[in-house]
Amino acid sequence: MHLGPGTILGDYEILSPLGAGGMGEVYRARDSRLGREVAVKVLPVSFVRDSERLRRFEQEARAAAALNHPNILVVYQMGMQEDVPYLVSELLEGETLRARLSRGPLPLRVAIDSGVQIARGLAAAHRKGIVHRDLKPDNLFLTKDGHVKILDFGLARVVPHEGESSAPTLGGQTAPGVLMGTVGYMSPEQVRGQTADQRSDIFSLSVVLCEMLTGRSTFEKPTSAETMAAILNENPPVLAELSATVPPGLQRVVQRGLEKDPDRRFQSAADLAFALEALSDGSLTALAEGHAGTGAAKAHPRRRGAAILAGVVVLAILAALGWMELRTPEPPSMTNYAQLTHDGVQKSLIGSDGARLYISAITSAVQEIAAVPVAGGELAKTEMPQPGMIPFHLSADGSQFLAIDARGVPFRGPLWSVPVLGGSPRRLGETIGNDAAWSPDGRLLAYADQGDLYVGQADGSGAKKLLTVDGLISHLVWTPDSGSVRFDTSQGFGTGIGQHLLWEVAADGSKLHRLLAGWHTPPDECCGVWSADGRYFLFVSQGQIWALPPGRFLHPEGKPIAVTSSPMSLSSPLASADGKKLFLVGATFRGELTRVDTRNGAFEPYLGGISAEYVSFSKDGQWIAYVAYPEGTLWRCRADGSDKAQLTFPPLRAVLPQWSPDGRSLVFFEFPVSSSQPARIYQVPAEGGTPVQLIPDDPLNQQDPNWSPDGTRIIFAGSAGDAADHPATPAIRTWDAATHRVSAIAGSQRMFSPRWSPDGAKLVALSDDSRTLMLLDMKTGQWSRLAQGTFGWVNWSKDGQSIYVLDFTGKGGVLRIHLDDPKVESVVDLKDFVTTGQFGGWLALTPDDSPLLLRDRGTQDVYSLDWKD
Repeated sequence: MHLGPGTILGDYEILSPLGAGGMGEVYRARDSRLGREVAVKVLPVSFVRDSERLRRFEQEARAAAALNHPNILVVYQMGMQEDVPYLVSELLEGETLRARLSRGPLPLRVAIDSGVQIARGLAAAHRKGIVHRDLKPDNLFLTKDGHVKILDFGLARVVPHEGESSAPTLGGQTAPGVLMGTVGYMSPEQVRGQTADQRSDIFSLSVVLCEMLTGRSTFEKPTSAETMAAILNENPPVLAELSATVPPGLQRVVQRGLEKDPDRRFQSAADLAFALEALSDGSLTALAEGHAGTGAAKAHPRRRGAAILAGVVVLAILAALGWMELRTPEPPSMTNYAQLTHDGVQKSLIGSDGARLYISAITSAVQEIAAVPVAGGELAKTEMPQPGMIPFHLSADGSQFLAIDARGVPFRGPLWSVPVLGGSPRRLGETIGNDAAWSPDGRLLAYADQGDLYVGQADGSGAKKLLTVDGLISHLVWTPDSGSVRFDTSQGFGTGIGQHLLWEVAADGSKLHRLLAGWHTPPDECCGVWSADGRYFLFVSQGQIWALPPGRFLHPEGKPIAVTSSPMSLSSPLASADGKKLFLVGATFRGELTRVDTRNGAFEPYLGGISAEYVSFSKDGQWIAYVAYPEGTLWRCRADGSDKAQLTFPPLRAVLPQWSPDGRSLVFFEFPVSSSQPARIYQVPAEGGTPVQLIPDDPLNQQDPNWSPDGTRIIFAGSAGDAADHPATPAIRTWDAATHRVSAIAGSQRMFSPRWSPDGAKLVALSDDSRTLMLLDMKTGQWSRLAQGTFGWVNWSKDGQSIYVLDFTGKGGVLRIHLDDPKVESVVDLKDFVTTGQFGGWLALTPDDSPLLLRDRGTQDVYSLDWKD
């Protein structure tokens, strides 16, 4: 099917051909609806009757559409024209890596940067369980702006989680013994017809990286049979012999990626990307210095000899120190994943007494405490003295829980000591906090109250404030000698909000310093614990467990080592008392968008049950905006789910999008990625485009933007923290669409989360502690108290006569408050409904006032690993 200019495929007008390949012809086209140029790939008519080629074409569409990463081609839509399928994707400007390599090898820095980008794209695919299986220069595209895009997922395979089937995602899988891939880039396991997992892609990427550095095919021989034999039996070429610019460190990285045995390769694409990044700058600098100074004047022979001898001695010393500093220590051995629980509910680990693991689990929307044998088994519920009393730390001897009697939001309250085996709880002095930990020797107590850190006696007496930080302090852990406290700070609650930093401070308040400064951007390190022998500090970053080993000569704090490489997101590490096991929680994050029929209380999937939150409807009800969970990307579609378009891309994470009254644009906000930056409001056209900051020069936080019904103003506020920190300053402000001026709403001190009524005559907002719902009459400017409780996610009914909120008192449920009779009534009971999302829960209303919630469809279970360091 050759398509000439002017041919119409759905909403797309063909402009010109771009090329052809084994799976179809590609054309430049114009999207008549959104006014942008796209690429359209059409499957030839002769292939439509080939069920395998048709399956691969559809598989390519589904796999790419399931992924969202700047280094993976964005697929917009799949359509059908006269029984011939076509695929619509972003239009790329540049050339394939194959075309570029026809002119010779890439410059060293470009090759390494390209390798990092490809590895990051693969890591995103692997996190979704998708293995590419056909990575080669033909399927890699170099854009004019320096980005690398992975193309063609036609041979992709899903690696299902235990107990799951990949069929709903990508269809049929390859039978054992069938070769899939391109011969020169296959892994040894592909050549043998064995199952290929993510490590197969790592081998293929290493072949490509070798070719980028040398300009030569790595294993290619005159025939396919000889090429496959070389992949199985021959050592890869020594890069230094083929290119003098390849530093030894890079040679080692490539060799590790080309190991015949998958267990000896990098175990994740993220690890490969990290290795390339870690060595690139230093290696390139050293290489440049090695070639410098070739034109220097010759020294006198004697002085030159003495200088050479001295230089040799210095170099020997530096080499020895450098070897000690730069060699990668052998990571602790982590083997034999064993699943200990099988209920899949949200959970975290509290501690272990050697025989049992104590777990905080959310079942039927209620947080409960349970115990499970360290060998696995059924959860046994552990009763707490009072509802709402949540333990989060176990004493060193395993006899006492350290618990918070917390109700509502934010999570904080009095601290208690609760006997594990029953008995009377003990209030720990006058302490109030959101996290705490006893020292290993049992003498001291460290606790945090939001951004304040205190240390006192174990019974809570004599507490003194050590420091105050900008952010929320959590995950307190003492050093093994009880001399210092480590903790992490974050800028907000929920998944992917702001930055997470690790700190250490001495028990007397001195020597405060940040751990791992500059290690990862944006900072993402939290939840630290110590190994049983106290040698390794274990923490969570990028969804995996890392170990900070004992320091060395120049780096007393050591360098992090990845000790896990799992397709699951791992958290809550806990070392066993005997040092032989590491316990952790493995999670997959997914939600199901659910509508509640308030007439009969029925829960039903909405928009096909997609994993999305922050749903917003256009004024005419014809269009929907939502944010994909957990990715954080903003999408819009028609009310029936058709005509989907992605409006934002990582690293931007959209929160609470709202339609403009004319339906032409959306506003949303993003939490700060740095403590030095405020939250920002963005505006993006509904048809797509680059989001722009609405008020770029404002130094304060900007959150919860809402259009006035007439479209003349946007109302917004800062965070609850802003309200508490600046009690005398009006917290709710408006932005004028005509003048772009910002004004404050009088009397809005200590308030946040404003919502305009449908007629624009009223305004509601929450107090900074989320316990009071306030109402403003816009005509008189008078505020009044509407309701008391602990609320979240405020929504106006369509007629403007009622307010819907989520109940945060611990009972759970959707509440309704009538303006003419502000009695709080329950509309939906959520006792058997577990929510999820960026904040763990969220609420919106459809145009007919049906509540929308995100049901938790992910899994969280406890696993154990054998630990050997």
